[in-house]
Amino acid sequence: MAMSWWPLIKIVPTKTNLQFVKFARFFAVLSVVLCLGSIVSLFYPGMNLGIDFRGGAAMELTRGGGQTLDLEQVRGAVEGLSVGDVQVQGIDDDSSAILRFQVPEGQAQSAVVQEVQTAITQAVGPVTYSGVSVVGSKVSGELFTSGLMALGAAIVLMFAYIWFRFEPQFGFGAVAGLIHDVILVFGLIVLFRLEFNLNMVAAILTVIGYSMNDTVVVFDRLRENLRKYKTMPLRDVIDLSINETLSRTIITGITAIMVLGALALFGGVALFGFSVALMCGIIIGTYSSVYVGAPIILLWGVKRGEFAEDAKPIKLGMASRP
Repeated sequence: MAMSWWPLIKIVPTKTNLQFVKFARFFAVLSVVLCLGSIVSLFYPGMNLGIDFRGGAAMELTRGGGQTLDLEQVRGAVEGLSVGDVQVQGIDDDSSAILRFQVPEGQAQSAVVQEVQTAITQAVGPVTYSGVSVVGSKVSGELFTSGLMALGAAIVLMFAYIWFRFEPQFGFGAVAGLIHDVILVFGLIVLFRLEFNLNMVAAILTVIGYSMNDTVVVFDRLRENLRKYKTMPLRDVIDLSINETLSRTIITGITAIMVLGALALFGGVALFGFSVALMCGIIIGTYSSVYVGAPIILLWGVKRGEFAEDAKPIKLGMASRP
């Protein structure tokens, strides 16, 4: 009896016949516009760099006895010390907050932190300080450069993998999709004014891996169908391949977004930006697999002779043609 209800909870039909290539031109223009807008936003208004990349200090403040911590008093006490940009963000209850501020050039970091703590204690009373972290401007610059190098290296390695496993046009389509995904995630980080820190670098690297996995699934099915349907027009083969993998792609994405949504709600301030960036990246990665990677193969073209050799379709388990 219970199993009879199972088809009712399916999100996507098992078999679809949607025409994706038909709208590829429109979505290509949309993607170009969004990417250009994202690139412009990196310079104006620019990213909200965190302590990891800007240099400065961060600490958690807690008022004992469950007493309310006045955030405005904390902000006023720290801003009076001329320590640059000051950010005070309440967490969980009204008795705790996270404080971020910049350490002026030429001043000892430990002395500045001690000065800030003294000013806060005088303004709001006894406060417990924990999780104090200080990053110098030189170290932050090195971290920023290393983060960008990590992103670039990941894209290059993914391109090499796809080129080795498939063909150059497949590799180009996959890399175009990855670059598209990274640019749009950066744009959303700017749009939502999320703090760009090392967690964000980890989120973008995860998006690259997820997007590549999704693209490989589509490309693998496309390669199989090119062997099966040797006379079918390429645009129809692409539509067929995307439709055959659509259910798996959407269900996998929704499952990941559900987990990340819970992480964003209950993971606290430190993981909120990471979760939001990763959720957006999964949606963008799914979109790019359909409307960036595959259409580029259509524009480039495929020499059907490269896939004309007789072979058993591995996943379908069908006998090869005579």
